[in-house]
Amino acid sequence: MEGDAIPVLDKGFVRLVDVMGDDRAIVQAARVSYGEGTRTVREDAALIDYLMRHRHTSPFEMVEFKFHVKAPLFVVRQWFRHRTASVNEISGRYSVLKDEFYEPNAFRRQAKRNKQGSEGELADEEALALLREAEREAYRVYEKLLEKGVAREMARLVLPLNLYTEFYWKQDLHNLFHFLKLRLSPDAQWEIREYAKAIAEIVKAHVPLAWASFEEHVLHGATLSRTELKALEGLLTPELYEKALGALGLSGSRLKEALEKIFGPKA
Repeated sequence: MEGDAIPVLDKGFVRLVDVMGDDRAIVQAARVSYGEGTRTVREDAALIDYLMRHRHTSPFEMVEFKFHVKAPLFVVRQWFRHRTASVNEISGRYSVLKDEFYEPNAFRRQAKRNKQGSEGELADEEALALLREAEREAYRVYEKLLEKGVAREMARLVLPLNLYTEFYWKQDLHNLFHFLKLRLSPDAQWEIREYAKAIAEIVKAHVPLAWASFEEHVLHGATLSRTELKALEGLLTPELYEKALGALGLSGSRLKEALEKIFGPKA
């Protein structure tokens, strides 16, 4: 089932290697007491949506994706903070690493209000030239160390974080959605967001019903604190909120659930 690679950054890619399950696998797991239990696409979509908004996550774990990824080391180190996946990365102990480095079109400025973020473009050709000079020198030293007989596992010490690496990454859909929620966020580093966009494109194509619910309730949804809920209670009436929700197309049990989120169950 290997798919075409989706190009990411200047030399990277994301490629689907294999996938186990689809929307039907989620439904089947949720209706295990009734065998397969599938009825119509509409009913399956309603069930998946119920599972998503109530955070019944185990049925989503029945779907798994395996990707082949090529990305710079600094992106991969962020990526591997998500510790729920099975990962196998190319080893610099066994292989001579390739002379491939990520070179951005432009640097970004350090954000003034976010110590770990960036903002805006820094148009500085000299800065880009310094990057290219550093990576060329680092790889020259790496090759020289190898020529002198230094072990590959130690020669790699001189290589910078913009070196490209490759890995296979297998993840269940529940934890994959968590990865995408964080890495599609505007607060995530731009480079890893580009990889998340490529993965999202693949996931959406294979589990469209689950993706629609993920977008609705998680990716573009929000969780309110107790204080925030109290503030809303003081600004809204159940009648006004019900009217607004109805105008947006909510009805029946979905409307009841939405009202209970803010005002609690009716006595």
